[in-house]
Amino acid sequence: MLRLVLIALLAVFATPIKAQTWPNRPLTMVVPFATGGPMDAVARILQSALSDALQQQVIIENIGGAGGMIGAARVAKSAPDGYQFVLGNVGTQAVSQALYKKPFYNSTTDFTPVVLIADLPLVLVARKDLPANNLQEFIAYAKANQKTMQFASAGAGSATHLGCALINARIGIDITHVPYRGGAPAMQDLVAQRVDYLCIDTPAAIPQIESGAIKPIALLSHGRSPSLPNLASAHEQGLTDFEATNWSAFFLPKDTPASIVQKLHDATVAAMNNPAVQKRFKENGIDLVADERRSSAFLAQFVASEIVKWAEPIKSSGLALE
Repeated sequence: MLRLVLIALLAVFATPIKAQTWPNRPLTMVVPFATGGPMDAVARILQSALSDALQQQVIIENIGGAGGMIGAARVAKSAPDGYQFVLGNVGTQAVSQALYKKPFYNSTTDFTPVVLIADLPLVLVARKDLPANNLQEFIAYAKANQKTMQFASAGAGSATHLGCALINARIGIDITHVPYRGGAPAMQDLVAQRVDYLCIDTPAAIPQIESGAIKPIALLSHGRSPSLPNLASAHEQGLTDFEATNWSAFFLPKDTPASIVQKLHDATVAAMNNPAVQKRFKENGIDLVADERRSSAFLAQFVASEIVKWAEPIKSSGLALE
């Protein structure tokens, strides 16, 4: 009888004890995109400060493919012990749910939201010799040359793909899509003038814009960004109410103990408040979210609203992937 009682007690207290001792070994942050891209930049800026806050090494593992769904799916199917979490974005957690006929997971039920980290506005950039200097000139050129033009993306279903696809649908052009395994290789081919344009996060765009390697056309947000104050938005340039922005956030597998979620949340916020981290984010054109948008509850509501927000324009554009 005593043995049965002890077994029952162990079963009851096993999870709380496990959660209390977390983390006691290195953790894996899955970045579901290639190295060198905007999401990878967010991860690597946070890595050291997050390791310090958790007092355990945080290892970054890049797992690209399927618009980020392959890496995100791995975390969704992993053990809910807190040792694997994903740096998700608008593509992996919102766009995927409407864009793919059979998403690899359900964003609202297969993950535990932890914390929203940053906003990354998309910017429409073109090869430096494209004969267009603003959005209206770009539209005119694209309409006249759509049969021979190509646009790049970080992968089918990624935020970079959808941003350009939505612009194409909005202005009535049909341009060949060239998907890459991440934003960095897509940018490399744009700089090399092998493709005509790209819709990419500001962190990846700013260095190339400043060096003159590519040409900025429009910021794909309603207003301007502090990171690119001189670049007019698509809305300002006549594409009224058009907006395509990216964001980043941490997610754990479903059923992760609440105490582990809170510890990862608090450690992330501590890293975000680190002056050195804030400086690097600013230098890379990444806007950290305000304090009131950092709770796990806010992220849960935000993801649900983002899924709804993107479902209609995806449906209206006729986009659908297997």
